[in-house]
Amino acid sequence: MTWAEWLTPERLITLVISVTLIEGLGLWAYRRRTGKGVAGGEFIANWVSGLCLMLALLSAVRGSWWVWVSMWLLASGLAHWSDVWRRWER
Repeated sequence: MTWAEWLTPERLITLVISVTLIEGLGLWAYRRRTGKGVAGGEFIANWVSGLCLMLALLSAVRGSWWVWVSMWLLASGLAHWSDVWRRWER
């Protein structure tokens, strides 16, 4: 398999999703082990929002039904909104 065959948009997006999942688990494990780093509540909504955007992109690249793409985009927007709401100074 050549690099051009391996580096398809679907595979690249899947790779980025995988790295993002590993990043989140790594941040969680580091915080749990050391008590340092970013608290889960500080990054989870932002992290989920990004993952949902990548899943929407992956669904679109795969030619999924438009409703699936819309659902991932809606989930991303809701996660983003909850992050902004939590950080908003009252």
